[in-house]
Amino acid sequence: MKYVVVYERTPSGWSAFVPDLPGCVAAGETRDEVAGLIRDAIALHIESLRESGDPVPAPGAWTGLVEVA
Repeated sequence: MKYVVVYERTPSGWSAFVPDLPGCVAAGETRDEVAGLIRDAIALHIESLRESGDPVPAPGAWTGLVEVA
C-alpha cells in the first residue's frame, strides 16, 4: 500500500504525518531522516492496528498543487 505523507518544515527541523492514518507522525532534523522515520512509523502503525483487530484504513488521500497570484 502507498499512503500520502505530508512533510512540514518546523523551526527545529522537519515533521511528517499521514492523513489516512491518524496519529501516525514523525519528526527529525532533516527531511531525509523524517522520510525514514515515517516509513517505519507507517509499518508499526499498521502492525498495531492489525494486532488490535482494528481495520487498516485504505489509502484515500491524494495531493495537488494550487497556484495563487
